[in-house]
Amino acid sequence: MVKLRLKRCGRKQRAVYRIVAIDVRSRREGKDLQKVGFYDPIRNQTYLNVPAILYFLEKGAQPTETVQDILKKAEVFKELRPNHTEIQLRK
Repeated sequence: MVKLRLKRCGRKQRAVYRIVAIDVRSRREGKDLQKVGFYDPIRNQTYLNVPAILYFLEKGAQPTETVQDILKKAEVFKELRPNHTEIQLRK
């Protein structure tokens, strides 16, 4: 199963995160399938590769809670096709 989750980058006390599509069994710093975004919590900046994210969501990838919150703020879920809106999102 594939998940969309955060991968920590940056230095000590100054973390930035990549949003990656990764196999569930991989470690946080493990090999990812594709980098699909970037999140800097200190500057509150986000970059999302929306077509790649939509591709993985349509194929059944599940976002973690934090990534799901980031995607909701960016209104990515509104761009999903109507027949794919049944993705099981956590509340």
